Amino acid sequence: MKHHSGVVEVITGSMFSGKTDELIRRLRRATIARQKVQVFKPAIDNRYNHEKVTSHAGSDFAARPIMSARELVDYLDAETTVVAIDEAQFFGPEVAELAQELANRGLRVIVAGLDTDFRGEPFGPIPVIMAQAEVVDKLHAICMVCGEPATRTQRLVNGQPARYDDPVVIIGASELYEARCREHHEVPRG
Repeated sequence: MKHHSGVVEVITGSMFSGKTDELIRRLRRATIARQKVQVFKPAIDNRYNHEKVTSHAGSDFAARPIMSARELVDYLDAETTVVAIDEAQFFGPEVAELAQELANRGLRVIVAGLDTDFRGEPFGPIPVIMAQAEVVDKLHAICMVCGEPATRTQRLVNGQPARYDDPVVIIGASELYEARCREHHEVPRG
């Protein structure tokens, strides 16, 4: 089933907010609607299964790992109507351009990823994709300190907040990261 017009949807929020679960929910609905779905993820994300997007809760969906966003075009089937890109913050700025190109061709493009890094600053191409998207859903986790809604990703090093000048990209899950609200998010400087 072909779409009448293209669209870019963004699912964003902190780690542990349910982004991948929401992505998988949308993909399953598209499959039920007999739409041809293809899912891509960065090859760098090897936390769970290399050929699936997998949520922290354990839901999964088949996906092709790719090294760059442009590589996606090489694997795109002519019949595909829904393209999903998980963990899009790990791709360069070309993923924002690609999302627009695919939507302009009439595809439904669903992009999931972190909108901010562990410092609380805009992360990679996600803010640009959000600005150009037709639909943006920002999900919230639960603060691991106080239980309030969390919008930040706290990186921990030996149980302590990571310092501002630590590397931005370190792949991990609950052993390195937890969700925090604004009040309890800490990024020591210097």
